[in-house]
Amino acid sequence: MFQQDGAVVEYKDYYKIMNLKRDASQDDIKRAYRKLARKYHPDISKESDAEAKFKEVGEAYEVLKDPEKRAAYDHLGPNLKGGQDFHPPPNWNSGFEFSGGGFTQADLSGYSDFFEELFGRQGRNTQATYGSQLNARGQDHHAKVIVELEDAFHGVTRSISLQSPELDEHGQMRVINRTLNVKIPKGIKEGQQIRLMGQGTSGMGLGEKGDLYLEIHFKSHQFYRVEGRDLHMQLPVTPWEVALGATVKAPTPNGNVDLKIPTGSNSGNKLRLKGRGIPGNPVGDIYVTLSVIVPPANNEQAKVIYQEMANKLAFNPRIGMGV
Repeated sequence: MFQQDGAVVEYKDYYKIMNLKRDASQDDIKRAYRKLARKYHPDISKESDAEAKFKEVGEAYEVLKDPEKRAAYDHLGPNLKGGQDFHPPPNWNSGFEFSGGGFTQADLSGYSDFFEELFGRQGRNTQATYGSQLNARGQDHHAKVIVELEDAFHGVTRSISLQSPELDEHGQMRVINRTLNVKIPKGIKEGQQIRLMGQGTSGMGLGEKGDLYLEIHFKSHQFYRVEGRDLHMQLPVTPWEVALGATVKAPTPNGNVDLKIPTGSNSGNKLRLKGRGIPGNPVGDIYVTLSVIVPPANNEQAKVIYQEMANKLAFNPRIGMGV
């Protein structure tokens, strides 16, 4: 499973580095690598940047020779140009199936920040279980899927579309689509996995099929930010609601609730809706941060009210700054 940590890195055009077209076959990729590796090998090349070029070619080959890494890389889009700043879009790798593998920190040391950003957190190590040389369990597959936050509150069966990269008989990479009906259990958390037995790679001989592990992530929500089983939200309120105190309606995934705002509250104050978060043991909470919205003075009546406040309240919010 490939993830990103939000850093902005320099995009690398692996096809350009290896002088290849994007529809190159695996044989084309191997031939290009052998040619460039000989050209830039530090022990024999006389070019001043041979070592850097050799490492760059090796990095490109590491991605393009592997159908899964190549499919994920291609998914980023063919219109990106090498050298420009690149920020992996959120959930760019969702819906792709990947088999075992994984990199250690030592493996990553020779690669660029761009490579590590995309592939450095793969960390899925899957080993076949052998009964004999001819019988082996199939590989487990992993995929990241995006579901609605509300699914964790109610439980639901979703139709999930996945893409599985593979090579055809001509060595050309293709992406196979498949659709599965998956039960999303009530109370599931961000990053939790659902195991689908027998949905991985077919085994060898009498070996059983591998499994498919779906790593659950929530679609970005207009109201809530998720932390474990807790939700965080910003709630717009009026100046008089925080000054005088009020009971207002606040949305939750299970419907609106009454929220009591204490007298003398202010923008940035945080209130807790206990037990209103994602179900589980223990159940999560919802933390509400108040955000005071000032009404616009867009008519004469509003202007009169604001002027009266200015005259009668004599309030200076900058007094603590010595001005």
